[in-house]
Amino acid sequence: MFPWNLFPFNKDMKKTMQQLKPDEIDKYVQNMMGQLFPQSTQGMGGPQNMMQGFSPFQQGNPDPSPPGSSKLDTSVYETHDYVFVRIGIKDESWLKQLKLYHTSNQIILEHIPEFENKHTITLPAIVKRKGSSASFKDSMLEVRIPKNIDMQFSEIEVTEIL
Repeated sequence: MFPWNLFPFNKDMKKTMQQLKPDEIDKYVQNMMGQLFPQSTQGMGGPQNMMQGFSPFQQGNPDPSPPGSSKLDTSVYETHDYVFVRIGIKDESWLKQLKLYHTSNQIILEHIPEFENKHTITLPAIVKRKGSSASFKDSMLEVRIPKNIDMQFSEIEVTEIL
C-alpha cells in the first residue's frame, strides 16, 4: 500500500499556499539557482543574469509600438470558439477616433491614445474574417473574434542526409 501520509499535500497546504508572498518565492528561487551554479560561473552569467529577462506574469501581449508612445492596458485570451481582446480605455473620447482592424492573427489599433499611435497585438489563434464584434463597458473595450478552425494538413516528408 502507498504511504499517503508521506505525500506533501495535506490539510494545511491550502493555508500555506495562501500565505506565500511573491518576494519570498523570488528569493527562494534566486537562492536555489545560486546553489545550483558554482560561484566560478558568476562572471560568465550566473543565476542573476539568467533570471534577469524574466519578469512577473503580466496579462496581455507585449506591444510593438514605437518607443516613446504610451502602451495600452491589454489582455488577450481565447475560449474554444472565440478570441477575446480587452483594451483599457482611459478616456471615452478615444472611442471616437479609434480605428480597429484585424488580420488572421493580429489586431491593429490606431489613433489611441494619440492620433499618430499604432498598436499591434498578436492573437493566440487564427481567427475568421467575419463575425467579430466590439463592446465598451466600464472603461473596457472588449473585442470578440470567432476562431477559424483550419483542418487542412500537409504532410512533410523527412529525408535522411548522409
